[in-house]
Order: sequence, then C-alpha cells, then structure tokens
Amino acid sequence: MIDLYFATSPNVYKVSIALEEMALEHRLIAVDLSKGEHHDAANLAGANTHKVPVIVDHDPVDGGEPFTVFESGAILQYLGEKTGAFLPADSRGRSVTMQWLFWQMGGLGPIGGQAWHFFAFAPKIAPNTDNSYSFNRYFNMLTALWRTLEGQLADHEIIAGDYSIADMACFPWISYLEPREGTDQFPSICRWRDMIAARPAVRRAYGRGQALDTGYGLNEKGVTLFPWEGVVQNLITV
Repeated sequence: MIDLYFATSPNVYKVSIALEEMALEHRLIAVDLSKGEHHDAANLAGANTHKVPVIVDHDPVDGGEPFTVFESGAILQYLGEKTGAFLPADSRGRSVTMQWLFWQMGGLGPIGGQAWHFFAFAPKIAPNTDNSYSFNRYFNMLTALWRTLEGQLADHEIIAGDYSIADMACFPWISYLEPREGTDQFPSICRWRDMIAARPAVRRAYGRGQALDTGYGLNEKGVTLFPWEGVVQNLITV
C-alpha cells in the first residue's frame, strides 16, 4: 500500500497518474492547503518541505520500514525504479526520460505556476499595482517552453520514445494552463495531450482526485482556482 498525500495540483496528479498506470495499490489522503495543513510535517508523514505530493510506501522493495518520498519528480523516479515500469532500463533511454522529467521539474512546472499566479492571484493581492511586467514575462516563458515541447513531439509520438514518467510529469501541466496565444500553433502537443487524456489510468487518476474533498477547490471568494479541471473534464469521462 502507498499513501499519497493529496491536494488538487498538477504536481500531485503526476503521482496519481503514475500510481494508476503502475497498478500500485494506494489511497489518497487529503491535505487542505487552505487551512495550512501542509505547514505541519505531521500532516505529511514527517516530510518537512511543506508541500504536496508526499508518498509513504508501506511495502518498500528493501522490505524495511515504511519509506517516505517527497518532490514529485523524485517520487516518479522512485516508483519507476520500484516497479521497473515506465522508466527505461537501458542507459540511453533512461537518460532521455530523465532529461525530460528534469525539464518539466525545472521549467514547465515552475514557470507555469508563476504564470498562473500572476494571472489569477496577483491582481487580487495588489489591485493597485501594475503586474504586467511579471505577467508578460512568465507567459512569454511559458510559450517558449510549449515551443520546445512542440518541437520534440513533432518528431516523436511520445516525449521520450516510449510512454514514460516523462509524459506523466508533463501532462498535468500542459492541461493546467495554455499559452496566451492559444493552442493552434501547437498541434503536436494537442495530439499528444488528447492521447494521454484518453488513457484509462489517467481517467481514473483524475476521477479519484475530483471525487476527493480536499477543501482546496475554491478560493476565499468562491472562485474556482483550477479552470483546467474543466478542460480535463472535457477530455476525460469520469
């Protein structure tokens, strides 16, 4: 059994998808970010990073005590190594997969998160402040990242050759927020996104996540924080 400390977040859905794809028995443990539950390590299996996702593997490969893993990329690598699935065994294939996993961790995720912040939150936090520089900076960087991925997918059906943890890492972020320009200039990404969204394990991951009451679906004004769930809902029949 694996416990996944869960909140509605692209980084958490990466792990949820992997658990479903790898057919690992798991349970979701809701963490209410709006109440600050993530700031108490006791609510995250002792992980003191104050972030989700966190997993606890109650049946680690070494047969020892339950093992806690934090950071979504590290979790994906751990699960791939545990199961021997979706992480190539050959050195070159593994390297390509890890390169794209790190690309997501170092670029697509952080930049997407910042773009969303200045789109959704900054005007509310500082209504009399001009946030246009930050807004433009992060959305321009997001577009550049989409162009990078479009170039890769124009020549490859799947990001790293075979379906892998790299695809699981990138899909929730691509579904989370689109470039300002829209998706017309990214046909390869759209093809790939729709293909991943149709996978039964991905459908199950989002279905379980959307059915769980995490307390974090709405902000203090009752505005949905994650409109991308509507986009994903159009792709996935839960």
